[in-house]
Formats: sequence, C-alpha cells, structure tokens
Amino acid sequence: MNPPDQNQDNVPSVSHSQFSTLPPQSNSSSNLETSLNPFPNSISTSISNPSFEQMVSFSAPKKRRRGRSQRSVSSFHNLPVPNFAAPPGNSNFVSSSASSSGRLNIEVNGSNLAVKNYPGIGDEIITINKEATTEALLALTAGFPADSLTEEEIDFGVVPVVGGIEQVNYILIRNHIISKWRENVSSWVTKEMFLDSIPKHCSSLLDSAYNYLVTHGYINFGIAQAIKDKIPAQLSKSSVVIVGAGLSGLAAARQLIRFGFKVTVLEGRKRPGGRVYTKKMEGNRVGAAADLGGSVLTGTLGNPLGIIARQLGSSLYKVRDKCPLYRVDGKPVDPDLDMKVEVAFNQLLDKASKLRQLMGDVSMDVSLGAALETFRQVNGDAVATEEMGLFNWHLANLEYANAGLVSKLSLAFWDQDDPYDMGGDHCFLPGGNGRLVQALAENVPILYEKTVQTIRYGADGVKVTAGNQVYEGDMVLCTVPLGVLKNGSIKFVPELPQRKLDCIKRLGFGLLNKVAMLFPFVFWSTDLDTFGHLTEDPNYRGEFFLFYSYAPVAGGPLLIALVAGEAAHKFETMPPTDAVTRVLQILRGIYEPQGINVPDPLQTVCTRWGGDPFSLGSYSNVAVGASGDDYDILAENVGDGRLFFAGEATTRRYPATMHGAFVTGLREAANMAQSVKARGIRKRIDRNPSRNAHSCANLLADLFRDPDLEFGSFSIIFSRRNPDPKSPAILRVTLSEPRKRNEDPNADQHSNKILFQQLQSHFNQQQQIQVYTLLTRQQALDLREVRGGDEKRLYYLCETLGVKLVGRKGLGTGADSVIASIKAERTGRKPQSSSSSGTKSGMIKGKPGALKRKLIRRIKGPVPQNQNNNGVSEAIRSESLGNGQVSEQATKVDSIGSSSMQEHPSLMETKNLHI
Repeated sequence: MNPPDQNQDNVPSVSHSQFSTLPPQSNSSSNLETSLNPFPNSISTSISNPSFEQMVSFSAPKKRRRGRSQRSVSSFHNLPVPNFAAPPGNSNFVSSSASSSGRLNIEVNGSNLAVKNYPGIGDEIITINKEATTEALLALTAGFPADSLTEEEIDFGVVPVVGGIEQVNYILIRNHIISKWRENVSSWVTKEMFLDSIPKHCSSLLDSAYNYLVTHGYINFGIAQAIKDKIPAQLSKSSVVIVGAGLSGLAAARQLIRFGFKVTVLEGRKRPGGRVYTKKMEGNRVGAAADLGGSVLTGTLGNPLGIIARQLGSSLYKVRDKCPLYRVDGKPVDPDLDMKVEVAFNQLLDKASKLRQLMGDVSMDVSLGAALETFRQVNGDAVATEEMGLFNWHLANLEYANAGLVSKLSLAFWDQDDPYDMGGDHCFLPGGNGRLVQALAENVPILYEKTVQTIRYGADGVKVTAGNQVYEGDMVLCTVPLGVLKNGSIKFVPELPQRKLDCIKRLGFGLLNKVAMLFPFVFWSTDLDTFGHLTEDPNYRGEFFLFYSYAPVAGGPLLIALVAGEAAHKFETMPPTDAVTRVLQILRGIYEPQGINVPDPLQTVCTRWGGDPFSLGSYSNVAVGASGDDYDILAENVGDGRLFFAGEATTRRYPATMHGAFVTGLREAANMAQSVKARGIRKRIDRNPSRNAHSCANLLADLFRDPDLEFGSFSIIFSRRNPDPKSPAILRVTLSEPRKRNEDPNADQHSNKILFQQLQSHFNQQQQIQVYTLLTRQQALDLREVRGGDEKRLYYLCETLGVKLVGRKGLGTGADSVIASIKAERTGRKPQSSSSSGTKSGMIKGKPGALKRKLIRRIKGPVPQNQNNNGVSEAIRSESLGNGQVSEQATKVDSIGSSSMQEHPSLMETKNLHI
C-alpha cells in the first residue's frame, strides 16, 4: 500500500512502499549488486552508506512511474542536490548560495571549505576529514539540505545563530555523525567517538548535533541489540497511550520506551503491522510469503526501513526494470508503439504541469484528470484511437501511484512530494515486510483486539476508551489511517479543531487491491519481475493491469495482480472466485499461445482494503482543493501537547509510503518528549512563582534577544509552532531615546501614554526602561500594521486594545508559563548576536523554508500502521475470508470467522481453486 514518490516538476512518482511493489529505477548504479547476495538481484546492505557515485547517479522516481521501469524522457532528472554545482573537471566540488533564510554560500572541494558570505573567516571552518562532499550527500538522503538547516533543527535550537559560521561547522559535524553511524547501523554511536576528530571549541556543536540526531531518530534507532541495550530498566517518565500498532505506532513506541516512557499500544486487530501485512500461503507442500499491503521499499539510499533490514542481516532484492505490456488478446504490445504512447503521455503531464503554473491558485480547484483529458482532445494526434488502450494503461498506473482517480487528484499539488524522493532502487525484502513488523513489535506492550471508540484529552491527561475499558495516560498518539479519521470512527473529546477537521475532509484517501496467487510452479518468465495487461473498457483500466512476480523473494511461485482506480472500488464487491477466474483468463491468454500451460493456483487471496473497518482504504493523496499544507495540519498536536498524530497521512514529504509512516512515529516520539520537558518547566514555575521571578526575568531577557517581531521600539515573542491567532504573545516596549513631548491634547486621558512619557523622563535621567504587556498573536500582527510610528501604536494599544504597559513583575505569574513554554520550544537556542540580528523590518523573522511549512520531517519510511475504526489502525486490508463454501469441490472460500474478521477483515481467500 505504498504510494508514490514524487519529483518536482511533473507528477508524483510511484509510491515507495505501497500496497504493492514499486518499480525499480533505471539509473541506479550497477555496482550496487554484488555476488554476495543470495539472489541475483539482491542489493548489498551496504547501500545504506553508498558511495559518492551511487548517490549522484540515481534517478528520482515520480508517481507517474510507479508500476514500471524508468525511461529516459526529458521530464525525468537526476536527484536534485540543493545548490550543488560542480565546475568542469571537479566532481567533488560543492557550492551553495547564501540567502536571508539561513542558507549559506559554501564551497566544498575535498576537505577545503570556505564561506563566501563571511570574508576572512574561512579559517574558522573545521576540517573533520576529506569526505565532506560524500557525507553531505549521505545526509541529503536522510532529508537534510546540504547547505542549510531544516525547520526542525531550527526549532530544536541546534545553533546559536541561524546563518552564522557556527551553522557551517554544525552541518559538517551533523553529516559526519550520520555517516559514522551508517557505517555500522547495528552499533550505538556515542559522542565520545568524535572527541578526537572534532575541535574542542566546537564541543557545544557536537553536543547539539548528537542530541538532536538521537532525539529525532536519525541515528541509534531500530532493532539492533546495541540499541535494545539502551532501554532503561525502570520506565520512570510519563505514560503514553498509542492507538494503532502499525509502522508509525511501533516506531514511536520503541523510541518512547528507550526514552524511559511508560507505553501502552492499543491495536484493534489480532496482529501488528496495520496496512503492512505478510500472509503465509501454502498448498501441496508449496509455500510463499505474500505482502498483501505495503510491499515495496523505495528510495533505499536513505530509507530507514532499509536500515532495519540491515540490522536484521537481510539483503534487499532490486525490482528489475523490464516490464512488457500485453494487449487484450494476449499478444505483446509493439515496443515502438509502447514507447510512442508513453512519450505522448509524459508530454501531456508536462503540459499539465505548465498549465498549473499559469493558472496559479485557480489550479487548486481543477483535477489532474480534467487537464489531461482536455490536452488529449486538443492534441488528438498525440494519442490516436488505436492507442487509447495504452494511454488508459498509463492512467491506471498513475492511479495506482496515487491510490486515487485522476478525476479527483489536485492538478496543483498531486505531486507535491516529488522533490523529497530519497533516491535508490525499488526493492523487496525477502520473506516479506512482516519480518520488519515482527522485529519492531518485539517486547512492545501491545494489547490486541482493542477497538478504540473515544479519545478524551485535557490539561490533566488523556483517557482512551476501548470497549468497556478506559486507558489513562499523560499523552496519546493517534496513528489510525486517514480513512478511519474521515469516517469519524473515533470520537475526540473535545472535538478536534476546525482547522484539522477541514484538512481531514480535504485530503484524499484512495484504494488499491490485490489478488495473490500461489501456483505449483513458476510458468512465467524468470527474467522479469513485472508485466502489464491492457483492457478494452476505460472504466476498468485498472483491473489486473499490472502483475508482480514475487518468486525470487517469497519462497515460492507467487504472482500478485493489482487492481487500481475505479476498478479497485468495484473489486470490493466482486466474488473472489469471479476475480480469480478473470485473472486466470488473462494469464492463459498471454502464455498458452506461447505453448505454456498455466496451472490452477493452489491458493488465492483477494484483498478488500476499502471494506476493512481498520483502514477503510489504502493510502492518502492530494485531492482537488487540498495541498501539502494539509499533511502538516494533520500532524499538528492539539490540547496543549496532549494529543499527537502520526502515520503516512501526516508527512508532506513521504506520504503514502511505509517509510513515511515509520519516520512520523520517530518524529512524534521526539515531539512528545519535548512536550513533557516544556510542561515540567511550566510546573516548576507555577509551583513557586516568587522564587522563579528572577529566573523568568532572565529568560524573558534572553528570549527578546531573538524576537519574532520587531518594529520601532516594539519587540514581540510568541510560539513559533502554534499558528493559532489567539495564542499568547508578549510585547516589550524599549525606551532608549529621548522623544518629543506628546502634543495630543487628550494625552492625559490615556494611561499608557502618560506612563510612556513618565518612563521617558525617567530614562533621560537614568537608564533604559522596558515595559511589557500580554497580547494575542493576532493583536501583535495588527499592531505591526499601525502606521504613524510608536506614538500611534501606543494610542492603538490604549484605545483599540485597551491594554496596559507594565513592568516585568506586573505581567504576573500568568505570563511565566508563556515564557517557559516559548523557552522550552527554543531549547538550546542562544541569544542572537547583535551583529547578525540584521534587519528590523517588522517582518516575522523567518527560518529557512518558513513559507514552505514543515517540509522536512524526516527520512522516508514505509506506510505505517492502519488503525481500526476505533482508532487502532493496522493492516493494509487484511484478509477477510468468508465463511461458507463457494463451491462444492475444493473451491473453498476460507473465512477467518468473527475472530479472524478482526485480524483479516479485508481479504477473501480461495484454496485449491480449479477453474
């Protein structure tokens, strides 16, 4: 169930870890394959620490390319390395430009670095080794820009000054730590390992980089014994309830337990994994492991699930590029015609991409399908009538990549995640992804068959109701699939903010189904892993349009047919015997004319992800009216750090993928730890405000050295993570220069103005004075827009807002918690130096990428756990085997009965089916 990867310009690429497997990428380096692997196509696990050549040579897959190999067309391009430009004759040269958002002008030439923006300070840049360029590219695969900080790093306060020289050194240290761990992902990397290579004057940067990487799960994560050994004997921190034991829930649980939290995972099914489900199929002493949900690992160069596979000691199998297509009559499609239509199809996608640029915001209300159909009709010569079957096959492939109809995908943003593709091959894990799930679930306290109905959250903690049981905790992490949230299966008390409800409604949640067939032997060609089939009826273009061979990795002769688009919805009500009959007709139409006998399958399983109450679909997409921002909104915590959200639909970088789900679990574990820390600070202040008055005064002074707004004599600080216009802000007015006496005849009527004048007089005689008040964030923004200077702003404060300016103590204890919360949010941030504080233009001081919302949440990972209707999300449509006999002979449709309906409510299975 893994959705597409995406590239920047045109269309999103195929999902990495979707329901079914993804195609490999053609430009991947051939030297990734080694003779040491058990399979001819196996990729050595060393790819987690690839060479420079491997990292710069791979192509970035797009959602349009999900189901088959990459072709050399103009719209494809190599992985974009931010601001890297290599001069002739020097492939190891890296350059980058500086910007006001903190991006630096860095040149990397072997081990020599210079910062163009800071003349004369090149000597201050540290030299760790001669692999700065390779390490930067390796960090890039983990989601880190080469020459700037992520928004997550800025929030964490990793450097004293964004854009300063210390940022350059921090990036070098961060990249070096990541590279060091990637050399041996089964080890635990300590700070002490770097003391000899990092200069002593950079020890604070080493602390900052190491703490950030460990806390946010970029290093020292997974299932290796060295990492398990770090779990504390006594879990003494706050208690957390996690709803759903899918990939995101398991990732968060393991990380929180290592942090020392008490964790309880509630799962609606009888198994972990959510939409990632590997079923053991058997018949006549033949067996195979079938991935009925998320199956393909994409972007293996930085994929955290690839790292887990390394820790398991397993090699990955590269899905080969070759993907022939067959016509309705079973004859192979002419390769030249195939290429002609594919080029025409990609040209239409390119035109659609250009159209949305011309349309601007209006394109948000237009579907990709409408644009493609309009261009196809206008350019009738591009796709002739006899070629429509091929054209519809490409549409089906696109709908597979997005788990949604092209008629419902947003023209503006359907491929918004393309720029964040990790790069690398599309691969299978031999034995199935269930191996990853089982390893991650080991020793995690999971309560199965717990369907969550209600989540209550408030200042005192959380209460999660499952059946007649209530589970209490300090925080709750909801990882149920978007389909469950859309269905309203879980009641939130209080109701979720309208902003989150709206984004749940806007985002799309599509469907992909599979038919898995275990045969007595392999009758299909062994030199390919995929092949496609065309249909006559465009309404059924996605029905069994693509086949994946799992024989090299499943342990037996296993073939899986995909059902995408509108056909996937109709498939939900198709009797399983009819479905298998249709698939066998297609296979026999292809192979029997070649003199190849197609035997009856020993066992078949049909998925029903749309009807599975624990997922109600497969994976998310950007529907008409939605945007990448909606993924960010869904990821926001609510209830003052009590209710958190994770899952593939909460990452704008890696949506609809297994690794996307996994990394959101790591992300939220870090956010929950930070939230507990912030609450602890507030409690200490609230417990004894008088004792902490001096401490808060110092905190306030420190925070105002890097204000969020600054204009005239006014400075304002507020939470950078809370976009709520009603969230609190603290205003400071600094009186530092003599002013003309106010000639307003009504001045004596305004206490604020009188105070202002009195304080001026006091300052003229003695020293600088600072006065404060509490505002909302929106009031602060409105104040900034007042024209006429400080006098007019003071008048506005008094007349319009009715506030009073007071001394620090006059703010009262109510402001202490606000100060502590902002400080905790910026933990690790030192005061910004006056020389670098730069402009005071009245604009909100931006972090790199501030206008892009949170683009960097983490490495991509697999599609996470599905959650039950009740909130415990799990398997990608598991099987729902029906109870009764489908036919008299051995055409038995197994049903897992009522208890198994919870375990596999989405699969229909037939054994020994003879047709």
